[in-house]
Amino acid sequence: MDPLRFTDQMGRSVSINYPPRRIISLVPSQTELLFDLGLGEQLAGITKFCIHPAAVYKRVTKVGGTKNLKLDKIRDIRPDLIIGNKEENDQSQVEELMKEFPVWMSDIKDLSDAVEMIEQLGELTATGEHARGIVSQIEERFQSLPSYGRGLNAAYFIWKDPYMLAGRDTFIDDILQRAGLKNVSISNRYPEISTEELRELDPDIIFLSSEPYPFKDVHVKELQRICPAATVMLVDGEMFSWYGSRLLQVPEYLRGIHEKINSNY
Repeated sequence: MDPLRFTDQMGRSVSINYPPRRIISLVPSQTELLFDLGLGEQLAGITKFCIHPAAVYKRVTKVGGTKNLKLDKIRDIRPDLIIGNKEENDQSQVEELMKEFPVWMSDIKDLSDAVEMIEQLGELTATGEHARGIVSQIEERFQSLPSYGRGLNAAYFIWKDPYMLAGRDTFIDDILQRAGLKNVSISNRYPEISTEELRELDPDIIFLSSEPYPFKDVHVKELQRICPAATVMLVDGEMFSWYGSRLLQVPEYLRGIHEKINSNY
């Protein structure tokens, strides 16, 4: 293996032995992508949240949570590449790992960033042709989505106690826009919101995500009482927030969401 230099999405230069043979992935959606790029055997470490695919989850060493890594386990693996994400991983832990190992970081706020990440990981792992094929399919499927317009306002909940929304400047916000919905949150990132503020925003649609907080039917009823005029529904958080090869499934999922919304209007 020969050392090569790559630039990650944070603008950092990363030198790795190419191609990498012992990869640790610190992000669930990127773990799934690496597997779909044919790198299952190279995956030497994943987080406890990297649940897809199940075969990898059962076989590969867990190195803690995305924000609570077990650095000793990572050191025991002696990876020649660690792949993380600016938002999903703890900065101090990542910086500690950077002192010892090659760490490539993604930084994703929209679909354009996501397809760039897929292509770059392909180049990084000697699977460039496969990665470009995935990107081509993702772009084609998103381009085939109908032009839904921006008629309905949506509130996308990610947490309870306190209630938190996905705000602007997030990947979820970009997916909402591509679904033809306008994010009611005017704040960036993930703001807390009170029930009084939610009533004032008066959303047409309320999405309760399956992750990171596992919203259930009881929460649908709770939010329906707060906003009786809104359409409140549970949604698959992976379809709105996973930015790897899972994006292949997202356009069809968004079509289904619109069918449910239209049945109520």
